[in-house]
Amino acid sequence: MTDQSRIPRGIDGFNPYIIKTVAYFADGTPTTNASRLGISEEEVNQWTGFLTEWSPLYLKYSDKRNSRTTAVIDQLYDIVDRVIAFDQTNHILDRIAVSLNVNIVDLETFNIRKGALQKSGRSIPQKSITDSVSVTLQPIGGGSVSVKCYSPTGARPAILSDADSVQYVYSVGIAAPASAMADGLSKDLSTKGSFTLALGADAAAKSLFIYFRWFNTKHPELAGPWSTLQTTLLL
Repeated sequence: MTDQSRIPRGIDGFNPYIIKTVAYFADGTPTTNASRLGISEEEVNQWTGFLTEWSPLYLKYSDKRNSRTTAVIDQLYDIVDRVIAFDQTNHILDRIAVSLNVNIVDLETFNIRKGALQKSGRSIPQKSITDSVSVTLQPIGGGSVSVKCYSPTGARPAILSDADSVQYVYSVGIAAPASAMADGLSKDLSTKGSFTLALGADAAAKSLFIYFRWFNTKHPELAGPWSTLQTTLLL
C-alpha cells in the first residue's frame, strides 16, 4: 500500500515538495534521475504538469491580501489530491523505493522514509550486508512458486536482522539471464521470508530464473550480494 505521508498534504509543505521532485526527475547526465529510477517520460510529464498547474495558483495563494481566496485554496488542495491519486495508481514512490538503482538521496528527495516497505524497531546497519540469501523454491501450480528465504544461521525462513526485506529479480522463459543486472528482468521485494510468487497460469511449463539479495529500503546502498541463479520449472 502506498504510504500517503510521503507526499505533504498541506499547501505550504506540498509547494517545495513538488518543485524539488520535478527538478530532481529532470536532473542527471547523461541519464536523468527519472530514467535511472524507471519512471517513464509520460509519468514525468504528468508529474511536471501538476507543477505547471500549481505554480500560478500558489502565487495567488501567497498574496494573502489581494488574491488568496477560498476558490484558490480549494484548487490547490485538489492538485494535492490528484498527485496523491496519481502516485497511488502508478506506484511512483513505491517503484522508486524498490528500484535497483535507488540511493539515499533519492529516498530523501521523495520523502520515502515510512510505510509498509520499512519495519520500525530495527537497528540501523552501519555497514553493507555481506550475507547471501539461501532459498528454496517449490512450484505449487498455476504458475505460482512458494519461496522460502533463510539467513546463514536461520532454521526458519525470515528476514535477516540488518535487512527489512528480500529483493528479487527474475525472468520467465527458456533462456537464463547472464546476471542479476541483465536488462529486462522484473523486480520486486518481500518483507516476509516466506511468500508466494504468483506469475500467472500462462507461465506454466516455463522456467523461472531468479536472483535474491537482502535489502534495506531505508539504506539501499547497504544491500547484500546477489545470490547465485535459482531456477525451477513452473507447473
